[in-house]
Order: sequence, then C-alpha cells, then structure tokens
Amino acid sequence: MATTSSKKENVRIMFNSIAKRYDFLNHFLSLGIDRMWRKKLVKLLVAHNPLTVLDVATGTADLAIEVSKQSKAVITGIDIAEEMIEIGKRKIIELHLENQIKLQVADSENIPFATGTFDAAIVAFGVRNFETLDKGLNEMNRVLKHGGMIAVLEFSRPRHFPVKNLYMFYFRFILPSLGRLISGDKGAYTYLPESVKQFPDGKAFVNHLAKTGFSQTTEKRLSFGIATIYTGIKT
Repeated sequence: MATTSSKKENVRIMFNSIAKRYDFLNHFLSLGIDRMWRKKLVKLLVAHNPLTVLDVATGTADLAIEVSKQSKAVITGIDIAEEMIEIGKRKIIELHLENQIKLQVADSENIPFATGTFDAAIVAFGVRNFETLDKGLNEMNRVLKHGGMIAVLEFSRPRHFPVKNLYMFYFRFILPSLGRLISGDKGAYTYLPESVKQFPDGKAFVNHLAKTGFSQTTEKRLSFGIATIYTGIKT
C-alpha cells in the first residue's frame, strides 16, 4: 500500500477499491468463520441490553445487521469508505432494516456525535486500521454513556504450534495471492497480514483499553487465537 499519504487516506482508498468484492472475500478467505465470530461478539453485546449501538468501521454493515437479528437496539454505523457504506445501505434496504440501522460516512477518530450518546460501541476488524489507535478508542469512549460497553473483534496471532505455523503460512502466502486474484487489488490483501502483524493484540490491546478509560476488560480468544473479542466498560 502506498505511503505517500496518511494511513487513513490509504485505508479509505483501499477499501473503496475492493468494496464490491469485500463481502465475498471476507467469507471465502475465512472459510465462513467470520460469521461465527460476529455472532459471538453480538451474544456478548446483547447480554448488556443496549438500546443504542455505534458500529465503528462498519464496512458493509455485516456486524450491524447481526446485532439487528439478536436485538431491538437502534444501530448507527460509520465508516470512512464511501463505497462500503453505499453497499451497506443497499443491504439494509433489502432486509427492510431502515428503521433500525442508519449508516453514514464518518471518521472513526473524529466521531460526529455528542459525548454520552450510545449505550455500546462495537467494531469488527477495524481498530487495526485506525491511524492512531488510542485516538480512536478515546473517541469510542467519549460517545459512550457511563457504564457503556465497548466490544472489539479483531484478528490476533495464534501462539502455539501447529496452528501458529499454519496461520502464518496462510496469511503470508495464500491469503494475499487469493485476495489479489479475486479483488484485483494488489495492495489490499498484502496490507491485511502486515496490519495484523503490527497490531498490539492480546494483553497489549487490553492495556490500550485501560489507558483510554475502560475497566472490567476481558479478552476472549477464538478459533485457537486466530481472532479475539475484547470488551470493556466505560468508567
């Protein structure tokens, strides 16, 4: 991915370029496991009975739609990639969810809502794309009500043989090649393993949550550590 402009702008351009193939690639490259991971996040979320939910880096709204299946909460989704939002809006119309889910183009690090607006803030596979991680987490904290919940689903790195070795081989060689072949984007699926490698997963990310004002933090590793769900409560 080009480095002549900001990470944020590069991410916006990249996701706009793969938007039409994004859903297919997500499910194909994860063998459909990403759906199960989202369901697990939403199960944790609805246990807190939020009435208003902010879905940050919503993409094509898969996570927001899953929330709507398990909850009557009103969901607002934001993303910087205009093409992703447009596809998400079409999916919401097809599912007749316009009264429950609203999407808009917005910057996750400059969220355009007042302090204390939402009961919960969620993000799936988006925090590693923040230009400044703590700024994005601080913004999510700001728009939450006191006692509000954050739930983050993100790729992580398996720690034990043989899953660790198989995972790294797949991420370094198989996934970029398949992603390029199907999406036609040379950089997007090279960026993915690079961003996962650089992301402070596990306890390091839990420390970022604590640093940005969240307590009662949890870390739930999924599928042998390929992904992790993190939660916290605004203090």
